[in-house]
Amino acid sequence: MKIAVAKENELGELRVAQVPDTVSRLIEQGFEVWVEAAAGVGAGYVDAAYETAGAKIISDRATLWQEADIILKVNPPGKRDSELVYDWLKPGSTLISFLNPLSDPTVTQKLAQRQVTAFSMELIPRSTRAQSMDALSSQANIAGYKAVLLAAASLPRIFPMMTTAAGTIPPAKVLVLGAGVAGLQAIATARRLGAVVEAFDIRPTVREEVQSVGAKFIEINLEEDTVAEGGYAKQLGSNTQERIRKGLSEYVTKADVVITTAQVPGKTAPLLIAEETVAQMNPGSVILDLAADTGGNCASSEAGKDVIYRGVTIISPANLPSNVPVNSSQMYAKNLLNLVKYLAKDGELQLDFDDDIINSACVTHNGEIRNERVKEKLLVVSG
Repeated sequence: MKIAVAKENELGELRVAQVPDTVSRLIEQGFEVWVEAAAGVGAGYVDAAYETAGAKIISDRATLWQEADIILKVNPPGKRDSELVYDWLKPGSTLISFLNPLSDPTVTQKLAQRQVTAFSMELIPRSTRAQSMDALSSQANIAGYKAVLLAAASLPRIFPMMTTAAGTIPPAKVLVLGAGVAGLQAIATARRLGAVVEAFDIRPTVREEVQSVGAKFIEINLEEDTVAEGGYAKQLGSNTQERIRKGLSEYVTKADVVITTAQVPGKTAPLLIAEETVAQMNPGSVILDLAADTGGNCASSEAGKDVIYRGVTIISPANLPSNVPVNSSQMYAKNLLNLVKYLAKDGELQLDFDDDIINSACVTHNGEIRNERVKEKLLVVSG
């Protein structure tokens, strides 16, 4: 079977779906690997490195897409990709990528119409068995780390306590909202830089994890079930969300840096910081909103932009893992490698839909959309 590694065309995307090390492992598994010319350049991997690993470099994009049995990507075919990409995909082929199926189900619909078997990396279950394939977690780790560095660079003071002949400088106060993978990594990074860290999450079960990486867990009494299937945070009612905003306000206004990471799969991100709360923060404070692409946790956020509101800098970066393309590509490539190895038996894909990993991640097969949530989203989009 031919595995093709397609070049990413999205603006600002520097990651690549496979790195030379994982390409060589795929070849060891019996696959022939084609890599689109210059696919890895943004992440520091030149074509010659892929050739040394045993891959064939393909300059003609149409040939790569038309002849591949399995195509590996980071992003779904997007606005900067020609619609011809869908026509190039041969019926019966497989696409494995982030597909954003709950936010843009039309991509999934096009893949189904083309008789493509599609695996969405967002839908890999959060389980021990699937941990090595969990690309959301691997990329969130990078995002949480980088978020703290960006906030620290924008803050007009240092993170650690420093004792000098001129006196003692107290440590910065960092507040992390959302203690998933990105949030926990943000806590750990801020602590390594010497900050005092507090954190909040609507799921009380993460308290021990927050404390284990050195932060104080903030308690807010919520009279509502807060945990959804798979351990994700659940979308809460408007009254509960207002109670959270009010409860967090005193912590936000005292913080030097606030990192927000709270998101609900397929839903608008919860609003955690109101504009009036931002206005009460000390001038020079920094908010970094990792949820800006899905609506934002801060009312003053603008996706992809840095905004100054009442002296407070609000940073809303787009696609933060792409800012660390070497390591994010390495991690993502291993996620894909592990998934392909899991799916392939004797050089062929074996799709057992009784398996929870395959059943969850496979969104299209034999011309059908398999995921009920994606079907529901498609009905809403189509009216």
